[in-house]
Amino acid sequence: MDWFDGVDAHWVWLTLGVVLAGLEMLVPGVYLIWLAIAAIITGLLTLAIEPSLPMQVIDFVFLALIAVYSARRYLRDSPIESSDPMLNHPAQRMAGKMVEVTQAIENGEGRVRLGDSEWLASGPDAAVGTKMRITGANGTVLLVEPLNLLPPASEAASQG
Repeated sequence: MDWFDGVDAHWVWLTLGVVLAGLEMLVPGVYLIWLAIAAIITGLLTLAIEPSLPMQVIDFVFLALIAVYSARRYLRDSPIESSDPMLNHPAQRMAGKMVEVTQAIENGEGRVRLGDSEWLASGPDAAVGTKMRITGANGTVLLVEPLNLLPPASEAASQG
């Protein structure tokens, strides 16, 4: 290990910590940041008290275990709540929007247009061109209901 001569051990630990923190941004998961924290703390301890190499490794292992299990417990008790819980459920996000039937809904199945795309739809029978409202989704199939903007003429006359 002649190439380690002249290199202070704390720089190795600090560099390892920075590399692990950088990898956390590239690799999916949430564990490398805790190992990075353990490596940085080990580097700072090595700078302060200069323990032997085996003691440095033991410090790193224990600090990594403490960091990982503390983070798991904290995140279990206080989960991170998304500002947009429907982010990965695009069909569910469409609930309440108006669509137009492009392929007649017969026997509960058809197609509707939303924006510039067409979706499979499930709902009551409707002719092409009928305006519908999305009530939810079942996978990628939109659940729709008729859009009644105005009451039928007979109801409006009886109420007035």
